[in-house]
Amino acid sequence: MGKATRESYGIALAKLGRENKDIVVLDADLSKSTKTNVFLSEFPERFFNVGIAEQNLMGVAAGLSNVGKIPFASTFAVFATGRAFEIIRNSICYPKLNVKIAATHAGITVGEDGGSHQSIEDIALMTALPNMTVIVPADDKEAMAAVEAASKIDGPVYLRFGRCATEDLYDENYKFEIGKGSTLVEGNDITIIATGMMVSKAVEASRILKEEGINARVINMATIKPIDEEIIIKAAKETKGIVTAEEHSIIGGLGEKVASVVCKYAPTKVEKVGINDVFGESGTPDELMEKYKLTAKEIVFRVKTIL
Repeated sequence: MGKATRESYGIALAKLGRENKDIVVLDADLSKSTKTNVFLSEFPERFFNVGIAEQNLMGVAAGLSNVGKIPFASTFAVFATGRAFEIIRNSICYPKLNVKIAATHAGITVGEDGGSHQSIEDIALMTALPNMTVIVPADDKEAMAAVEAASKIDGPVYLRFGRCATEDLYDENYKFEIGKGSTLVEGNDITIIATGMMVSKAVEASRILKEEGINARVINMATIKPIDEEIIIKAAKETKGIVTAEEHSIIGGLGEKVASVVCKYAPTKVEKVGINDVFGESGTPDELMEKYKLTAKEIVFRVKTIL
């Protein structure tokens, strides 16, 4: 098992700080949890703790971007996207400012913190905003690369990180590109398109299906917006259907984005694995993934439903 993507974020931030003096980091009194404390330890003069004031967090980040800085604003996903939504909309996205919102503890794998802290609608909120790029890394190497890529493009970016460790899917040779999906497993019977924590579950599902003679293509869709239409259309045309998998509500998430592309360009059957319009609850991450059917077993079941 590799690192949690929030840990990768902290390491990547410090690396960026050494390379670019314009990188600044803001946090809402959660730096130990978001791992921005790694940056703080090296560059205290470029770190700003605004306290438990997430709307102010985004407003200050917007101001810093206006004077040429590249701010990374961090807190838990539920607070970043929910409590501060209107500030992100009007102060960051509307003027298209160069602010990077790096939200940790996304999805139900926040675990014991319960439904109030489990952000299962943040992708829907952020993708709805004009000018916003939305990235959900699947593992350590991708998270590191995504942070660097986000720092180099001009405009708002939402980076979604998790609390729990994820399996390593990529090595040092992996080249991350914003707006491009990555094929992890080749196959022409069915396609599984997953993001974030669910990518490793998709790979596991492909192994189970392989043993049953079903060749499943697995695509990691790390960029939700702009989504890679080309790789989706190709999969829709070359396989018998698509199963999407995400640690997010099936309303407004990856599944709906994929279905929209398919509907327009290459109609085929689409099944969605995700959270079915309910809130989470307190429990261990593994218990919750099982309860809400965010598993390789469920992906296999949906594949067979199509086939």
